[in-house]
Amino acid sequence: MREAPIGVFDSGVGGLSVLAEIHRLLPNESLLYVADCGNIPYGEKSPAFIRQRCAVMADFLQAQGAKAMVVACNTATVAGVADLRRDYPSWPIVGMEPAVKPAAAATRSGVVGVLATTGTLQSAKFAALLDRFATDVRVVTQPCPGLVELIEAGDLQSPTLRQLLGSYLQPLLDAGCDTIILGCTHYPFLKPILAQMLPADISLIDTGAAVARQTQRLLAERQLLADGPARPAQFWTSASPEHLRNILPLLWHNGGVVQSFNQ
Repeated sequence: MREAPIGVFDSGVGGLSVLAEIHRLLPNESLLYVADCGNIPYGEKSPAFIRQRCAVMADFLQAQGAKAMVVACNTATVAGVADLRRDYPSWPIVGMEPAVKPAAAATRSGVVGVLATTGTLQSAKFAALLDRFATDVRVVTQPCPGLVELIEAGDLQSPTLRQLLGSYLQPLLDAGCDTIILGCTHYPFLKPILAQMLPADISLIDTGAAVARQTQRLLAERQLLADGPARPAQFWTSASPEHLRNILPLLWHNGGVVQSFNQ
């Protein structure tokens, strides 16, 4: 069982940023990744729809023999991770959480910005995080419709992307934010262009590395850490496999086989 793979899923390719952190921390682990690209973006879907997709992904990854599952999507975590943990009580399940606590600790100006999907920002879970960790700071939230779709198309630097991103950053800059949370797993792929567009003293915070550490901790508790060597990563997509094959080299540099997922 220790050599069984870790299953990871997202609404699309954003979770590859989390997959990379897991691979960096746990190089002996074999990895499975499902991109529900046929139903993207989750951020504009109903919670009931997202919960149903989470259940489909969990069933599929269990059928593939995954020893643990990472929900590499903030929106899916908000909508579905509680149900997943209830329905799969003996399975280690790791979710995402916008990095409100470390951002509140890091800010010098006392103003933190959040770039996220509409679904994440409107959730009760996000509100609870703010109540718990952001009582002494001002948090400025910015929904970012359209960003996920551009990243899904492999667009990380076009004038269109730059213009859209600039329109989302400006309110945060105007508010005096010195720390910005990347509250969607797609957004870490924009770090290079963000570095060009933002003042050098602004900190960017995402939770991919923390998720990898939590995955490591849960596996270690259950004596499930692999000795290796890892097998090549396997990928599935609910949209065109050819599209994922084309953009995968932009976002994941370790190879792997892409297959179709029709559920």
